[in-house]
Amino acid sequence: MRKASIFTCLFVLSCAAVANETQKSLIWGDSYQPSKWEWDFDQHTKPWKEVEAAMPAYPRADKLVGFEVSSASQNKFYVDLPSVSVGDDGVVRYTVVIRSPSGAETVSFEGMRCDIGDRKLYAFGHADGKGSGAWSRNRYAKWEPIKEREQTSYQKVLFYHYFCTVEGQGNLAFIHKILKSGGLYDRREGGFIRN
Repeated sequence: MRKASIFTCLFVLSCAAVANETQKSLIWGDSYQPSKWEWDFDQHTKPWKEVEAAMPAYPRADKLVGFEVSSASQNKFYVDLPSVSVGDDGVVRYTVVIRSPSGAETVSFEGMRCDIGDRKLYAFGHADGKGSGAWSRNRYAKWEPIKEREQTSYQKVLFYHYFCTVEGQGNLAFIHKILKSGGLYDRREGGFIRN
């Protein structure tokens, strides 16, 4: 009986010591020291630098290309085709128009980083009622992760089905082709659209 309790006590103490060491090794931060291989590898990469985004022309109704987001939303979603660009920094910039069933519109100029899955809202559009409008810069613009779990996330749909490739960089000609055809997956032919 006494041997069993001593054995149990030693077992509990050894488990606690292992758990403590495991917890220390799981902390990522000041205690992490990259290996020489990681250090050498990372030294050859240039830090990413964002190119200043120029505001596009206000979207015209005849240049909008619709895309489907989700059956959970009654809104209609459009991309202004002339506003789509791929910068030297790898950012796909575009204007999106969201139209509610009552006809109200939300217009925004945004950017998407295909390499890491982030998005940025650069400006809000304000229609003038005559087929044009003006932009107001977003003073709080910052890069944020694309919301993966929202069923009505149009950024998620644009990321996965229109703007970004497996390689992580958007190709402008291919993006235009995909937008005009209705997405990366060809619903009529039953297969993926190729470059």
